[in-house]
Amino acid sequence: MKFIHRCIERLAGTVVRVRTTEPLVALTFDDGPDPQGTPALLERLAAHGAMATFFMIGKRAAEQPELVKTVHRAGHAIGNHTWDHPSLPLLSRAERRCQLRRTAEILPRQGRMLFRPPFGHFDAPSQLDVFLCAGQAVAWSAIIPDWEGRPAAELAELARQALHPGAILAMHDGLMDFTDACWRDRRPTIEAVDLLLSETAGRYKFVTLPELMRRGKPVRACWRMAPDLEMLHRLKRADGTARRYGREPS
Repeated sequence: MKFIHRCIERLAGTVVRVRTTEPLVALTFDDGPDPQGTPALLERLAAHGAMATFFMIGKRAAEQPELVKTVHRAGHAIGNHTWDHPSLPLLSRAERRCQLRRTAEILPRQGRMLFRPPFGHFDAPSQLDVFLCAGQAVAWSAIIPDWEGRPAAELAELARQALHPGAILAMHDGLMDFTDACWRDRRPTIEAVDLLLSETAGRYKFVTLPELMRRGKPVRACWRMAPDLEMLHRLKRADGTARRYGREPS
């Protein structure tokens, strides 16, 4: 059984970091493209010569096709973050695969599809669906809580503490779901990224996830994070609507 578990983990496991001795780090951003946050972030990345990976919401990408092209032309990697940001374990298999495939159809093709589960919620059936849809699930070695209204300096310090060769840092260039509308402001995140890149210049190189994985050995794990229905039902969106789930976590 342990052998089977290791084989599944090696083939379909979620990437959580990359084993390397080179000072390489992957900055990743979820929930975009955002018409305000993403362009401002692209400017800061370009100013520092840094590359990143953007896990995009399909619905938002469909609404901002030129912005998607801008990210792609700048050389950044683009990953799949579902069509409209549901908690995957609370969906049926058909719904999960529709979320994945519908989004993949409108994003630029860049080799194997990189996928990050919304909220980090993931279970074995969801992981299998990503694998069968020709995707590679990616989580993080550290997630920076930039959806809580924290100041830029605090976010930058948390990111600095999480740095190590092969680290994968998760942040947000947009927010699809939130409990307080004021937290949609991405300026603290953008300022934190600017601080981080300034203060680590010459010590770390920030690269896309595909490059990081090419230059080291991806570390895969059986990533499991159960949905928190109470938290999910507190969330709202820009139009004031909120998703309601018809099933309990399995």
